[in-house]
Amino acid sequence: MKLSGRSAIDATPSPLALALSGLRERHPDAIDLTLSNPTQARLSYAAYRPSSFAQAPEELAYDPDPLGDLPARQAIAAHWPSCRIRPTPEQLLLLPSSSEAYHYLFLLLCDAGDEVLAPEPSYPLLGHLARHAGITLRPYRLSYDGAWHIDLDSVRRARGPRTRALVLISPNNPTGSYTSQLELERLAELELPLVSDEVFAHYAYELRPERPSSAFGASAALTFCIDGLSKAAGLPQLKLSWLGVSGPTALAREARERLAWIADTYLSVATPVQRALPGLLERAPAFRRELLERLRSNRAQLERSLAGSAASVLACEGGWYALVRLPDLADEDAWVLGLLERELATHPGYYYDFAAGSPHLVLSLLPPPDVFERGSAILRREVERRVGQPGR
Repeated sequence: MKLSGRSAIDATPSPLALALSGLRERHPDAIDLTLSNPTQARLSYAAYRPSSFAQAPEELAYDPDPLGDLPARQAIAAHWPSCRIRPTPEQLLLLPSSSEAYHYLFLLLCDAGDEVLAPEPSYPLLGHLARHAGITLRPYRLSYDGAWHIDLDSVRRARGPRTRALVLISPNNPTGSYTSQLELERLAELELPLVSDEVFAHYAYELRPERPSSAFGASAALTFCIDGLSKAAGLPQLKLSWLGVSGPTALAREARERLAWIADTYLSVATPVQRALPGLLERAPAFRRELLERLRSNRAQLERSLAGSAASVLACEGGWYALVRLPDLADEDAWVLGLLERELATHPGYYYDFAAGSPHLVLSLLPPPDVFERGSAILRREVERRVGQPGR
């Protein structure tokens, strides 16, 4: 008897993980620029007081709809990030998390052994989700020339006879780049379903009317758009996400029907959070304004801290992270371990599948401004130390 290969776990901790764990044990007040949980970022959450979770008697009733409660789907449609094309409630499906949305879509679009194209750099979770679904991810590249772009030639090279879909992350984590309208139209020509992960879509640093906030209805492709409370409202603990389906009428209808059958098999979404969702979405813009102000402020602080140094902050359109290109004086592990010695936690670029070359760091912009300012100063000093002593 044996367990499946797709569920195998490599629990061997990396040297960086051991070093980070040791730092937190020795110095609990160390500066952590790997933070991804907004509930730990000293945000006020004043927008959600008093609680949006009223313990009303009707919340004890259970009459599940595989697509999700209609009032919840109506609220999502009304608060969709794109004001140009909004889904109808019938084009939406509720799920507990964006990870489960990916799982449903891999079940819908792929058989075991099929392939899905996904961007590099991007968040490493996708590889685990694909393996658990019994499929393979094939990478295509995001290129940088002062701005980020999809390398369409790399998309064509990555496509094979068993390619069934293409994943977009807009804005990407960690590059912060949105998928442009032109890119959506060019990708639609490949006649592959598009899976557009839009969980950071509400966090654009500046408004650009020509840039779609959502891929929903933005091209002729069968398109699946993922979002949820975790990022859109800063409430990861409430476990609610949603999926919008657009594209050719008959094909999109069949996809929604099949997704409803998958959802009906699990009925994973809890009733209380669905009932609370309309109120939460009404309050979410106030929360996002507070958080967006912090993201912009911390990014500006990082640019000031590194100005004139051998490190540079890469261009970014939105999201919760900043990318720093470092001078090629040490590999990424050496940079990260050196910063850990100075009580600053960061992520190396290779965690996000950055191509080999100049070392990069990925920094969270979530920490409180005073904490982030101290972290930026530590990074500047470390850059200056290595530039002054390149042999170390």
